[in-house]
Amino acid sequence: MRTVGILGGMGPEATVLLMQKLLAAVPARDDSDHIPLIVHQNSQVPSRIKALIEGTGEDPGPVLARMACDLQAAGAEALAMPCNTAHHYAPAVVAATPLPFLNMLDLTAQSLARQGARRVGMLASPATRLANVFAAPFAAHGLTPVFLPDDSGILAIIRAVKAGEALETLKPQLVQEAAALLDHGADHLLVACTELSLMTDALPATAPHTDSLDCLTEAIADFAKG
Repeated sequence: MRTVGILGGMGPEATVLLMQKLLAAVPARDDSDHIPLIVHQNSQVPSRIKALIEGTGEDPGPVLARMACDLQAAGAEALAMPCNTAHHYAPAVVAATPLPFLNMLDLTAQSLARQGARRVGMLASPATRLANVFAAPFAAHGLTPVFLPDDSGILAIIRAVKAGEALETLKPQLVQEAAALLDHGADHLLVACTELSLMTDALPATAPHTDSLDCLTEAIADFAKG
C-alpha cells in the first residue's frame, strides 16, 4: 500500500480521530493490512482563527509548506490535511512538493452533490466563511452554503473543544446550531470543522448530514490501496 502524509495538529484530537477512522476503514487481519501513514502532529501551526478571524495572527502558510516538505522527505506519496479552515492555505501546500494533495473541500463537495444536497448548512468555523474556502468547490457542483447570521455560537463550541471541555456538555449546543441552520432553509448539514467531527453522533437523525473528515478518510483509503 502507498503511504499518505498527514499535516496534522489542527487540532490534535481531530488528527487522532482521522487516524481512528482510517483504522476502522480497513478490514484488517494483521498490522500490515492497515494504511501506512506519516503524521506530522504539529500543534504549533499558527492559529487559523487569529489569522483569518481576528486578523492578528501569523500566516500559517509557510509552516504548512515546511510540513509538506518534511512529509515528502519522510517518504509520503500523497498529502492530506484534516482541517477545513487550513485549506485556505492549500495553495502553499500544493506548491511545496510535487506530491498529490487530497483536497478535503473538493472531496466533500463531490460527495454532497452525489447525495443530492443543494442548500448546505455549514457547521463550520466562521473563518471558512470569511475566507470563502468552500466557494469554488461548492460553485463547481451547484451547491449553496447556508451560514447563520450569527455564527459566534459555533465558534464558541469549537474554542471549547480545543480547550478540552467535555464533549457531552457541548453536544446540546451543537444540536441547537444544527436546528437553526435547518430553520434557515438548509436541506443537508455539513460538519466542516474537524473539532465538530468529534460530536456528529449528536446531530438530529431527521436531517441528512455529511462529515468532511469522512470524505477525506475515504479518499486516503482509496489512494493507499491504489
